[in-house]
Amino acid sequence: MAVRVQTEDFDLGAELAQLREGRTDIGALVSFSGLVRGSDDPDHPLDVMELEHYPGMTEKALAGIEAEATARWNLQASLIIHRYGPLRPGEQIMMVATASRHRQAAFEAAEFLMDFLKSRAPFWKKEKSGGAGSWVDARVSDEDALKRWGRGGA
Repeated sequence: MAVRVQTEDFDLGAELAQLREGRTDIGALVSFSGLVRGSDDPDHPLDVMELEHYPGMTEKALAGIEAEATARWNLQASLIIHRYGPLRPGEQIMMVATASRHRQAAFEAAEFLMDFLKSRAPFWKKEKSGGAGSWVDARVSDEDALKRWGRGGA
């Protein structure tokens, strides 16, 4: 079980290989890698997404939700990597990996972690385009996704 908050990029394949190395108790390994998405508006292309966080607080929150996922789904291993700082469209922003004896637990735990990261992880995002910047607001749909896990609401 591991959480890393970092500026450096990561190698998804290498991270997954390390997670399962020497393990014979894993029957399923599920991973998700999030990328910085470009703007939908061709007149205002995204130049950079700036992510900020509070060191210590962010890692504690991510470790707490990872511990909850491990308890709910009896995971053999898990990994959360989330980057911060300036990121350009197409760059990796985060990854989640969950490993369990059976696939359903690994899939559900990964979805649970993703729903938390998308709506509650203590990161602040600012989109910069053409010299101007604007903070990214939380989406109702992301918050609603937590309700299926009994974690909706403020």
